[in-house]
Amino acid sequence: MNSDLDLKTYLQTLKTGVAVADVDTWSIIFENAKFFHWFTPTGAEDDEDGLTGRLSGLKADRARSRLANGRPFSFETEVRSGARNVSLSVEMRQESVDGQEFLLVECQDISKQKEAEYMLDSYSRMAEKNARELQREKDRVEKLLLNIMPQSVYQEMKDFGTTTPQRFDAASVLMLDFVGFTSMAISRDPSALVAELNDIFSAFDRIVELFDCERIKTIGDAYVAVSGLPETNADHASNIARVALRMRRYLEKRNASNPNEWTCRIGVTTGPVIGSLVGIQKYVYDIFGPAVNLAARLEAISEPMQITVSVETAKVIEDDFILTDRGEFDLKGFGAINVFALEREARGPR
Repeated sequence: MNSDLDLKTYLQTLKTGVAVADVDTWSIIFENAKFFHWFTPTGAEDDEDGLTGRLSGLKADRARSRLANGRPFSFETEVRSGARNVSLSVEMRQESVDGQEFLLVECQDISKQKEAEYMLDSYSRMAEKNARELQREKDRVEKLLLNIMPQSVYQEMKDFGTTTPQRFDAASVLMLDFVGFTSMAISRDPSALVAELNDIFSAFDRIVELFDCERIKTIGDAYVAVSGLPETNADHASNIARVALRMRRYLEKRNASNPNEWTCRIGVTTGPVIGSLVGIQKYVYDIFGPAVNLAARLEAISEPMQITVSVETAKVIEDDFILTDRGEFDLKGFGAINVFALEREARGPR
């Protein structure tokens, strides 16, 4: 049996495209059916038997350079096969047979590999997209939670799944309420009312943050802030007093240039406070204790645009602030106590 004939017959049955070419001219000496099918001659005379015209995607100069250095040259290309495109991996290398040099070209169908890589890449991109969306949702939830509880409380809940109520022996509480809120002319326009209230409370939030205080909550037109918790602060009384003065100053400036006048009453006191996260499905960080109740009583007896402070607060801040003695008031749950009006800082603007 003719061995050359047997080899050619074998090569024709391969699913791999094979071609043998002259090492110098790159003219094709032999090609099997698969190679011919993938790289059908274009019809041009100079391309009929040459690799340069037949192999789509071949960078001939680069291939010659590598082959001249005794190294194989590989590249990937895509050809049309019937109604679909086929991805091919092509390797060119020099081989010696009986002392004669030939150029061997082998082509492998890597379409399934490419499809798998494409699917993997698609899944990877989808996973990255989902991860980004999950991170955005996590950031949104974290931002919402930080709007209803202090940073340290949120961190404790995230780390341990729960929070422990804490007692703070030295804290100062501010309670602010607006005078005649329900009878204001703007109250007949709910959208405008909420827009202005949101504008004012946003300004209050910035003032509170400026002095390391914490806004606890808003209840309708009431605003509650605290200093000295959940992070202890030796200057809690002075800080909350500065917040109260700047809130009043902000409203005075706003009223001077706004058709709707907002008038507030503010109560401030100092004493033990308990802070805790309450609720199971709807979390709320709240504060409890006599100091909270007293701040509400002091706010109620304040005159419009007046800041009323307890004697406990007055004793702490009297060296740095101007206070006016308002005398004794009989407050529910506290009896007769002496209260003061906070006028301004001893040094600085009124």
